[in-house]
Amino acid sequence: MCHKSIKTPLISSATVADMSPENCPTTAVDGGEDLFVPPLNFSMVDYGIYRSGFPDIPNFPFLKTLGLRSIIYLCREPYPEANMKFLNANGIRLFHFGVDGSKEPFVTIPEDTIRCALNVLLDERNRPLLIHCKRGKHRTGCLVGCFRKWQKWCLASIFDEYHRFAADKARVSDQRFLELFDASTIKQLPPSASYLKS
Repeated sequence: MCHKSIKTPLISSATVADMSPENCPTTAVDGGEDLFVPPLNFSMVDYGIYRSGFPDIPNFPFLKTLGLRSIIYLCREPYPEANMKFLNANGIRLFHFGVDGSKEPFVTIPEDTIRCALNVLLDERNRPLLIHCKRGKHRTGCLVGCFRKWQKWCLASIFDEYHRFAADKARVSDQRFLELFDASTIKQLPPSASYLKS
């Protein structure tokens, strides 16, 4: 297996209460309604697929509105305890793919890991899902770009989307990776197929 699927233990009702909307910070607007705060660089990729930077506690009420089933996390670091509690309380499965966040010229994008993450992304049983790394730029951008290649987008459109999120931090190595990535061998699994081991 090429990813770490984390099954979290059941948590107590006291912990669930900690994750209730009353205890998750939101901003009240004049009409008394809550203003939900999306994570940094949040955007919809496709139906049931979202991308962002690392979600924090103020973003949890917003994420709850998405009805997420899964999160694809692309950083090496362990998932924070507060985030794990939120996943537990909302029945969200975590797929952890540890990809280093190196800077050029020392960027190595592990193609096998990206392919494994893409398989999780293409399995509709995992949706709605959120893809995120730290800032939602490079690692997330590479996975989304590979998804776009699978969708048969032209390279110019893939690079345009990548640049919208990476802005002045765009990496030549990421774009080279996307250009050379062969999505023709990636097959979408039929709904009845199962490659995940619980």
